[in-house]
Amino acid sequence: MFFKSLKKFFIVSFVLIGCSTRNNSEMCKVEEFVRDSSKINEGKFAILEMYGNNLAKLDAKLLEDRKDLIEEEDILNIEIYHPIRKDLTNLIKSLSQTSGFQIIDKNIYLPGFGYIKVENLTLNEAKEEIQKKCLKEISDIEVFVSFKKRKLKKIEVTGLVSDEISIESNTRIYELFSKIKLPRDANLFKSYVLREGVFLPVDMYKLIKQGDMSQNIVLNDHDKIYIADAPSSKIYVLGEVQKQLAIDIPDGKISLKEALTISGGILYTGDKSFIQIFRANVKTPKIYLLNWDYITQLPSSSLNLIDGDIVYVASKPLADWNRFVMQILPTISIIDSAYRGFKNMGIMIDGK
Repeated sequence: MFFKSLKKFFIVSFVLIGCSTRNNSEMCKVEEFVRDSSKINEGKFAILEMYGNNLAKLDAKLLEDRKDLIEEEDILNIEIYHPIRKDLTNLIKSLSQTSGFQIIDKNIYLPGFGYIKVENLTLNEAKEEIQKKCLKEISDIEVFVSFKKRKLKKIEVTGLVSDEISIESNTRIYELFSKIKLPRDANLFKSYVLREGVFLPVDMYKLIKQGDMSQNIVLNDHDKIYIADAPSSKIYVLGEVQKQLAIDIPDGKISLKEALTISGGILYTGDKSFIQIFRANVKTPKIYLLNWDYITQLPSSSLNLIDGDIVYVASKPLADWNRFVMQILPTISIIDSAYRGFKNMGIMIDGK
């Protein structure tokens, strides 16, 4: 992994060598940065597409309520009414109150009537099935069915939060988050849902932070939810700024304005007409060249940075290449960390 990252770093470095002069026309202008920022605003999967990972859209069926069906190991309350057969009605009532009627091998056993298949039926369908069986033996009988105890469904939460949560039928992911203490610095962009080993394309940032219920899927028994921590996504600010640093971006993006503010702003030695954004981890690496005058005029939503981006503020005049290399060399490990982060999510970069 390290050598792959090292190779990619030197490829990027070669591009930078050829594109580090102020008059180089190969750099992307502010208009392209704004266009790409608009795509970033579409959310998690638009960003992943920029990284070269095209995931399927969220299947609308994942959002549909499911029938509340009787399952293996569920226990039912069953009562019957008959104007004469008090012996039978009292027996069934007593069994319901004590142990109930458990579904075993898809059936319940009802004394006097034998085995009746009720698995995968709703309560109303089960009532009709049981009553039909009873009426074959005794006329004028009426049946009442309810749940006494349900088989527990479990959701495993791992990562920044570690827990096992019991859910009911048709519990949605937003309800699950109301049951766990989600840390403020949770990285919802890198968090994900697994169902039978397959990623579900749920944008948890849109759901939790923006209240987008189009992401509020119905959970299944044994679903796994991974909650990533804040450092899973970073951008880096280098060059003529007060503090050269890595910035955690738990939302998957951050405004260039905010990043420069966190770094303490541009030094008086910085060239505000030569602010570069290196975007190397995407499918099509780019170098953007921005002028501070444009940055101040544009809204923050039009100036998005994503995981792995490097902001470099040049000096007046631009320092020689050796100085730049000394500043950017630590990003070898940074790029490696970014690759490992995606691999941990099960997302492969460059198809490897």
